[in-house]
Amino acid sequence: MNRHLKVAFMVAPILLVLGWGGADFYEESKANETRFIQLEQEGQCDIINKNCVLKSGEFKVNVFDKDGVTVVNSTFPLDTATLFLVDENDKMTTYQLGMQLTPYYWSRETPLRQLVSNKGEGHKLRLLAQIKGGQYISEFYTQTAK
Repeated sequence: MNRHLKVAFMVAPILLVLGWGGADFYEESKANETRFIQLEQEGQCDIINKNCVLKSGEFKVNVFDKDGVTVVNSTFPLDTATLFLVDENDKMTTYQLGMQLTPYYWSRETPLRQLVSNKGEGHKLRLLAQIKGGQYISEFYTQTAK
């Protein structure tokens, strides 16, 4: 084995570790860049009867009401979640949701149950869910079926 081959065997592991660390650093910086992703409503949305799913690719968000508390459950851990109730004049009321036990569940008491508790009643909502630099946004309608 000549001298050049020995040096190559000694330097290769160092270059491998530096390359792996550099690639990880680059991917992490790209993940933190701000980008907006639209969440689409999956079928009919009925928050009172726990049947409201919003999705974008593999990411899904379930929005439901449990005894006057609006809950957002996601397939990936969220950094923040904000719910907007929109009236007929397009005025928004903002509800910053608080994390429950894990970053997969966010909730807050809202007047949504009073607004759509009867069969056939509906309401316009907006949701903003943040994961690192990704801002998942949606405007959707809920209508009570039962």
